[in-house]
Parts: sequence; C-alpha cells; structure tokens
Amino acid sequence: MPANQEVEIGGRRLGLSNLDKPLYPSGFTKAGVIDYYARVGPTMLTHLEGRPLTLKRYPNGSAAPFFYEKNCPKHHPEWVHTIEVPSRRKSEKTINYCSADELATLVWLANLAALELHPLLARGSDIDVPTAMVFDLDPGPPAGMRECAVVAGEIRALLEPLGLEIFAKTSGSKGLQLYVPLNTPSDYEETKPFAHSVAVHLEKVKPDLVVEKMDKDRRQGKVLIDWSQNHPTKTTVGVYSLRAMDRPTVSTPVSWAEVEAAAGGEALGFESGEVLERIERLGDLFAPVATLQQRLPGPALPL
Repeated sequence: MPANQEVEIGGRRLGLSNLDKPLYPSGFTKAGVIDYYARVGPTMLTHLEGRPLTLKRYPNGSAAPFFYEKNCPKHHPEWVHTIEVPSRRKSEKTINYCSADELATLVWLANLAALELHPLLARGSDIDVPTAMVFDLDPGPPAGMRECAVVAGEIRALLEPLGLEIFAKTSGSKGLQLYVPLNTPSDYEETKPFAHSVAVHLEKVKPDLVVEKMDKDRRQGKVLIDWSQNHPTKTTVGVYSLRAMDRPTVSTPVSWAEVEAAAGGEALGFESGEVLERIERLGDLFAPVATLQQRLPGPALPL
C-alpha cells in the first residue's frame, strides 16, 4: 500500500498521508485507523451527527504525547461542518468545533490521527439540552471491570423501576459508561443533580464498593461514579471511538447479559475488528440512545 493516497468518499476528495505509520505499539497502523473509521462510520455517525466534537490527537501514536483540540483545525476542508458554541471562558468568545456529519469527515479526522472523538451530550442546534444523562464508572485499582459491572447493575436496578431504560458501553479503557436516553426537553440543572443523587445514594448503601467524589485517596478498590460528566462543557468518549491504548480498543456498546457476565468475572473489552464483527452480527446496540424519548422524574432520585 502506498504511504500516501488520494481517495474519493461520498463525492469528497481528500488526501491520506503516512498510511504505513504505526499508531499503536501493537503495530496497528494509520491505514488501520482510517479503515476502521471508514467501516464503522455508517453506524457511528448516527451518534455524532450535529454534535460538537473535541478531538484527541496522537500525531506520533497512542504511546506518544497527545493534545486536545476543540476548535476545528483552520485548514479543514470547506465541506467539513463546524458548530460555533459560546465559550464559557473569559479568554475566548466562541469555540468553533468540528462536527462529523458525513463519512468523509470521519476519514479526514482519522487522517489527522484523531484517534479519540469526544462529543458533547447536546447537539449544536440546542447546546443547552442534553440528549442523555451519563454515568462514567471509573475503577480505582485493584478494582476493575468486574466491580464496574456490579455497580452498573446497581444503577440499573435503581432506574428501571422509574421506567427509565439504560444502555451500557465499555469505555475502551478500564471502565463502563451508562447512558439514559432523554431526547426530550431537559437541561443540565436536572440531569446533573439527578445523576449526583444516584451516586450519593449508592455510596451510602455500598460504601465498600462506590465513591462519588474524585479524591484519589478514597478510590482504592472502589468504583467512582462520575456524575459530573453531565455538564455543558464536558465530553465523554463517543460510542465506537477508538481509544489510545497499547492496542486499538474501542468504546463498545454491550448488552446487559454481557454486563452481568462481567460482574461474574468474565472479560469485557473489544478491539476494532471485533467491533465491526459485532455490528454485523448484533446491529447497533446503542441505537435507542439516539432516539428513545424518556423524562427524568425530577432533579433527584425519588427514594
């Protein structure tokens, strides 16, 4: 394969460079990254379209220094959509995010070595309205995926009696992330305190397993329920995004049967090729997150 190529995707022409460059210690190359995003794109775009994206770029690979990029690169092709969002910093007035609305944009981003794509919880059309509430479950060693899966089950047991469906994905790293689709008028003044109340309650009833504050000295062997992700400026790694690990792991939707098996000690983690095979076999397990309409019963967990 030539190191540089020009391709046409959906009528867009773009140049691809350094295709033979390894971007993971495992030897997974830039060509592999681009191929993965090109193949997962038709499924992934459902969850990215119209959302401001923070790019996490690794120009020299996942083991080398990286940088976050909120403002879309100035050299972006004219067909790459951008979303202007008022900044909450005094030092800048607006942020002009990239938006991945078509397959060519995903391939262009992959060519920038944007291994990880982190969308906001809201769409650019209504930036103060989150379309989901999220719980980011982060284990403190020696806790790991098994403990995260147990906590995920506890959260599900709290929310299902309220008529709320909840969907799980691996973070692609150590933990799990749970999404409660809303897709109805809502705001962060509702989702953030509600998520916090869930975390506080579970820390109270499961003090040996759960913490709700980020203090590192309290997290050893426990799972942090990070409720603070429910904030207008926070991003969580996008579903189907690669992660910058030793191997090309992916933030992957999983079934509750798989979460329950992980709570019993089974491994739960997937690489790019496995994710593409899962989509062929299972479809998009995260599809309801984009469409299911639900409402929270209030700003706090009713107990």
